[in-house]
Amino acid sequence: MEKKEDIVIRFEGVSKSFGDKLVLNDVSCNIRRDKITVIVGPSGVGKSVFIKHLVGLMQPDEGHVYVDDVDVTKLRGKELYALRKRFGMMFQDGALFDSMLVGENIAFPLVQHTRLTKGERDKIVAEKLEAVGLPGIENLYPAELSGGMRKRVGFARAIVMEPEIVLFDEPNSGLDPLMADAIDSLILDMQRELGITFLVISHDIPSTRHIADYVGMLYNSELISFGPRDEIINSNEEIVSKFFSRS
Repeated sequence: MEKKEDIVIRFEGVSKSFGDKLVLNDVSCNIRRDKITVIVGPSGVGKSVFIKHLVGLMQPDEGHVYVDDVDVTKLRGKELYALRKRFGMMFQDGALFDSMLVGENIAFPLVQHTRLTKGERDKIVAEKLEAVGLPGIENLYPAELSGGMRKRVGFARAIVMEPEIVLFDEPNSGLDPLMADAIDSLILDMQRELGITFLVISHDIPSTRHIADYVGMLYNSELISFGPRDEIINSNEEIVSKFFSRS
């Protein structure tokens, strides 16, 4: 039985439409603290919209989103800004600034949100690059990196503020199977080391099997299944079963 203190994020009856297109329909789930939860589903089913509601980039037409006991849907201005500092975000393509060096990219949140000296920022950047297996590349530009390296730099930036929750939007998108496996292993290693909540948006079945503690599946605007990984991937529910068997 779930205890209240074990839950860090709650979606309660969240619905969202764009014009006459229903994207999320009465979505409810509890995201457990300090675990890896993966939200899966075919492309275009609302997975990214799900994440945007969590950080207040979108407001639901109906329902509520809570982080601990804070109702995200009611936050504005400084309160919403403060909530977002609790999150790190690893974007699908890394979302690095091409005109900035790797070190500057990673330090960007520290420049924006702290009063640390440059020396203090440089030390933290070096530590995060070491953590993601890319020591000493601070003075390279993103264009000099492979796709997998860009992902790792994006990961380093996502954790540079030591957030409570890290969000991943399709972390294996565009990677070959070997590099995808490497990113999966990095996610697992970092979650164990940091001991924080990871929420991953993905349609990658092998990755979900590898990293997830909990899995939710979005299909036709609804969260049709949510629970412990093994329970979901072995589900007898037809759509879920077909998705995980790739049929």
